[in-house]
Amino acid sequence: MQSSQKRPRAKSAAAAIVAALVGLVAYGLTGRAGVYAATGDSYPGALTAVALPVGQFIATLGGAACLGGLLYVVTTARPDTAGVIDERAFRVHVLVERAAVIWAVTALLMIAVSAASAAGADVVRLMLSGTVIPAVAASETSRAWIVVAAAAALVAIAARLSVRWITHVVLLVPAVVAVVAVAVSGNAGQGPDHDYATSTAIVFVVALAALAGLKLAAVVGPPIPEVARRVLLLETLSGAVALGYGTILLALLAGSALPADTGYGRAGLGAGVLLLAVWLGDVVAVWRRDLMRAKSVIDPVALIGVMALVAAMATQPAPRLLAHRFTAWDVFLGYELPEPPSVLTLLTTWRFDTFIGVGAVVLAGLYLAGYLRLRRRGDGWAAGRLVAWLAGCALLVFTTGSGVRAYGSAMFSVHMAEHMILNMFIPVLLVLGGPVTLALRALPAAGDSRPPGPREWLLWLVHSKVTALLANPIVAFVLFVASLYIVYFTPIFNTLARYHWGHELMSLHFLLVGYLFYWGIIGIDPGPRKLPFLGRLGLLFAVMPFHAFFGIATMTMTSVMGGPFYRNVGLPWLGSIEDDQHLGGAIAWGSSELPVIIVVVALVAQWARQDRRAASRSDRHADSSYADDELDAYNAMLRELSRDRR
Repeated sequence: MQSSQKRPRAKSAAAAIVAALVGLVAYGLTGRAGVYAATGDSYPGALTAVALPVGQFIATLGGAACLGGLLYVVTTARPDTAGVIDERAFRVHVLVERAAVIWAVTALLMIAVSAASAAGADVVRLMLSGTVIPAVAASETSRAWIVVAAAAALVAIAARLSVRWITHVVLLVPAVVAVVAVAVSGNAGQGPDHDYATSTAIVFVVALAALAGLKLAAVVGPPIPEVARRVLLLETLSGAVALGYGTILLALLAGSALPADTGYGRAGLGAGVLLLAVWLGDVVAVWRRDLMRAKSVIDPVALIGVMALVAAMATQPAPRLLAHRFTAWDVFLGYELPEPPSVLTLLTTWRFDTFIGVGAVVLAGLYLAGYLRLRRRGDGWAAGRLVAWLAGCALLVFTTGSGVRAYGSAMFSVHMAEHMILNMFIPVLLVLGGPVTLALRALPAAGDSRPPGPREWLLWLVHSKVTALLANPIVAFVLFVASLYIVYFTPIFNTLARYHWGHELMSLHFLLVGYLFYWGIIGIDPGPRKLPFLGRLGLLFAVMPFHAFFGIATMTMTSVMGGPFYRNVGLPWLGSIEDDQHLGGAIAWGSSELPVIIVVVALVAQWARQDRRAASRSDRHADSSYADDELDAYNAMLRELSRDRR
């Protein structure tokens, strides 16, 4: 019965994929010549013109199947005691494994196709000419496809080798990276306001891939009633995010013209209408508690249409980019900085980060919801932890959305101040908030008869071998110190400083590495075994020489880190980028002491609190032992009196 229900959905999805491919082939044959003419590029021939949108669609669909499938397994599986997923989740696991292979192979082919399209050459001739490597090096999108191919291959290999729940959680990371890579190298990463567009595109493509992948996964392994509502809620949330961020992205890229006036805009409107229809259906199903919605035939078909339209849009320039005369600031920053930094400009220059900034607001809201839930239940929670977490989230919003980020993307000195805040101040506040402990107390347990829920997922993740490895004090120390030198003293920084996605990646990396390091020193959350207090104090002070040496080395360097980028930005009021780098080194050297003082105070306070608890337990034990001794003596006296009477 179940397979008979699944067959129509599978056939409908397959038919929709075939129809989308036919439509994209027709678009490549009839419409791509006009796209190349509009940009002034040479027409690369019919094969390249067709292969570009077709390959984009296949890769996009494969990425969605992988990301959504992994998310489906993580949220619906019922692993055994060894962490191996159940039979129903295994069906989706097979989908992920096969889709990842298709994704990796398609991405590998798209490296050459994108290079040929950018060079205006037939892809076969380019491959045979021996100039494919220089062509790939000259194409930003081709380089992005290399990242996609590597990440998709990693997902395919790991999915083939492991069927454990924790493996699927870990594979979400490379899947997200691969889904995002091409999106941030295309229209969203170019021209004015590309900082807004890049951050928005990151969230949009992940939400859309999650939604489409969840719908496709439900075709392969329909959810049981116990988890069907959970899947439906995830789909509804993903649809809402995709709709909201997609609307913002279309508004940013459409330019001054109305969307209906351009082919790009009409494709965006069509995708939006289909996406809205799917989302409204999910909302109604949630409202009516209609769990049969997960077995809908229409949803996968509509979303395949959305993916085809998005693929067509991704392979043509956005109208705003065609109608704008670019300046150096448009290319390298996306905005203007007419005044030098000051306290006033740092506080008033706001470009809110729609990725990390929104994430910080969401984290603050979730923490506050957990806190209020404990209070309504009558349980206590330290106000200091609440203040620390909210302060960390607020500081994260400020650092990534204010003039600190705006000027930090253009000046090394301000960037270094931003780095110190993200790596050493915010993580301390977030760790002191104890979010895992709060979540474990606020989230309800699933119970023996129900599928595992968020509380169980969190416990499995915290106590997994992956977390144990990353949170190991020595590993966290090496990551915390080594990443500082690897990023700044290698050519990596030249690439990361050039693109807005690079700044987002650096922000996430330094934030997470800092959190792992301070978790092992002052963390109150459960997790891997921590060092004794003296060991933690020694580890903390061991970091200081490395930061001092980094600051001194930066202050005395004759070469400029990220020099090509900073020279191309050409801030007119910045006298010397060399002097600015030396100032950045001084900031790195001097600002590392304050967070160390905060951590030492927190660590000593925790140490003293533990000593008081240990002394209190010892006193209770001593009192109990004394009472037991008195009782034994009294009983012995009674036995003696009894013998005397005899």
